[in-house]
Amino acid sequence: MQWRRHVTGLAFSFVFVVSYFTNKFVLSVLKFTYPTLFQGWQTLIGAVLLLLSGQLGWVEMSRITRSAALSWLPGSFLFVGNIYAGSRALSRIDIPFFFTLQNSSHVVSYIIIKILHRERTPWLRFTSICLMLLSAINLPLYDPQFDSSGYLWAACHLFCVGAYRVFQVHYNSNNISDFEQQCMNYLFSVLLLALAAHPTGDLTGALEFPSLQSHTFHCGCCASALLSFLLLLATVKLKRGLSLEHFGVWMFLSKVTAMFLSPFVFDTDTNAPSLYCVVISHVGEALLVYSDRDSQLR
Repeated sequence: MQWRRHVTGLAFSFVFVVSYFTNKFVLSVLKFTYPTLFQGWQTLIGAVLLLLSGQLGWVEMSRITRSAALSWLPGSFLFVGNIYAGSRALSRIDIPFFFTLQNSSHVVSYIIIKILHRERTPWLRFTSICLMLLSAINLPLYDPQFDSSGYLWAACHLFCVGAYRVFQVHYNSNNISDFEQQCMNYLFSVLLLALAAHPTGDLTGALEFPSLQSHTFHCGCCASALLSFLLLLATVKLKRGLSLEHFGVWMFLSKVTAMFLSPFVFDTDTNAPSLYCVVISHVGEALLVYSDRDSQLR
């Protein structure tokens, strides 16, 4: 029924906003900037909960074959790059600016598809891509708290997000389900991030973290891991219950809600030009969602 779809969408938006706010709190307010440990913890708990849910029959997961795991390996690499670079960027960049940069991942997807398939692009989609690209290019020039390292990690993040989107849609040769994809992503991430914890210095740095024994820190880490898993469940349920363009609408609304509420929760330094970049980028995203709807109707 229609009202159930709205309930699922609202649940997705709620978990989306709270998940990003929790991650931002741990990364920026508590300043736990050790992504191999923070993301490794999240993916470890996610893997345990997902495998447990599969065993209990709460989610549908088939046995993952070796050939399927090997074919999905590039996707898992991109996923690790996504969460690692995203964690670095989110710790240094305000949420509205982070989403503005993240939107330009659609530019990466567009370029990859254009190179590989040379598909003709509708003018509305091309316009939306241009708006998101221009916003991302101009935002660093007007950000009052410009952080070169944060923007460099954001560039790595948006590249991984854009490439992962293309790989997930166009190169899933074994028809692996969303839960099976995420299970492999989780397990690969735990292994790779655990191996990287010591060489990156995160392990020794975390032992000297001032709030290591703080209950607030413990609660924040536990909440972030649980919310990350709940966001996965909400995302898959929403995708399965709605068409792609309707899922895009809920994603857009969730981002706008998070951006609107973030200045009331976190210190955010903005000016008029940077806000123009944020608005134009999300106008571009809205046009992209509308162009997807228009292409479906045709």
